[in-house]
Parts: sequence; C-alpha cells; structure tokens
Amino acid sequence: MTEPLVQAVGLHKSYGDGRRIDVLIDLDLQVAAGEAVAIVGQSGVGKSTLLHVLGTLDHPTGGKVLFDGVDLFSLREREQALLRNREIGFVFQFHHLLPDFTALENVMMPGLIRGMNTGEAEPRARAVLERVGLGERLTHKPGELSGGEQQRVAVARAIALSPRLVLADEPTGNLDPGTAAEVQRLLMDLNREQGITLIIVTHNEAFAASAHRTLRLQDGELR
Repeated sequence: MTEPLVQAVGLHKSYGDGRRIDVLIDLDLQVAAGEAVAIVGQSGVGKSTLLHVLGTLDHPTGGKVLFDGVDLFSLREREQALLRNREIGFVFQFHHLLPDFTALENVMMPGLIRGMNTGEAEPRARAVLERVGLGERLTHKPGELSGGEQQRVAVARAIALSPRLVLADEPTGNLDPGTAAEVQRLLMDLNREQGITLIIVTHNEAFAASAHRTLRLQDGELR
C-alpha cells in the first residue's frame, strides 16, 4: 500500500492555560498524492487551525504530522521553512498579496526567497500567471486587479515552485458566486492536470462536491 503524502496521527491542538479549549482531539487523516480533499464544518470548529498545523504554520499540542513519511515537527524551524517553500503552497481567503508589487513580482517572491535569481524566477512566474489566465496583467498591482484576479495571482504564487501540496483555506469565501466558480475550476484543473495534492477548507458545497473526498470536522475529529 502506498504511503500517504500527508498523514496526521493522533493530532491534538488546545488553547489556553486556565480554561483549556480543545480544538483538535486525537485527529487522524491520510491524504494520498494527487488527491483532492475538502474539509467542511461549522465556523469555529478548527478547520483553519487544522490546515495551519498541517502546513507547520502552527504547532500541535500533541500527535504527529507526516509529509512523505517525514515527521514535520521533528524538524528545526529553518528546516520546516525550507520544506514549506519547496513542497507546500498556501491559498487563503484573503489573498495577502504585497500591495506595492506587481502581479509578476508577487508570484516571483517564493522563488526569490528560495534563492533564485531574477532570471530564473521571472520566467517561472510569467508562465504560471499565463496558466491562470493573467498573462495580460503581469504589471498590474493588486489594487488594479479585481477580487477574482487577485485570488488567481495568489493561486499562481502558491504553485509557482511546483509544490506537491496546496493548502487552501476558504479560497473562494470572499468572492462572488461566478468568480468563486472560476477559482474552484482553476484549483481542480491544477489537481487533475499537474497532480497537485489539494486540501481545501470550504463552506462552498459545490466546491466540496468537486473534490475526491469530503470530510467533516466536528467535535475535534474528522468524520
């Protein structure tokens, strides 16, 4: 049996010292390479917390997260940062683009952080922006783009370095229905065409239905 790309084992996350709040409770998850998994649930149940822990943006209270068999929280912070840059792309509800930089410069940023020179990073960024339909908007800054275009830049930035995993936290939650459908199709096309593994937190029923599996987070566990 093939080892899953992403695996959570007995994952626990709690907050507070006095009155402790348990958000994730002995949670288990296995996601195969190339799979698209949607996570749904009521607001406040910990869906974003789970995604942040899977991406090492937050630390669990207990349990393990394995990426391709590597225990992520046994790594040093620098090693985690290198793995995030190399293997994981993030898309959030709010795009978090740098407002003073163009679409092209925003998408180049992960490559520059990796240590690429401009001559390496720019063609990759240009190609991925063309892939998401923004080849004519390379020099526009976020404030000059529509909400859907900004989110497509965010998707381009997430996939610019060909990560094996993309974690998407309500990627269509701030968009109108038509634009949300465009971003949904884009992410699912990337999954199908490039084999990018997707874990998507969403309230959008149509988006969840387009994934290979839908899991519900309830009472700290996935069902």
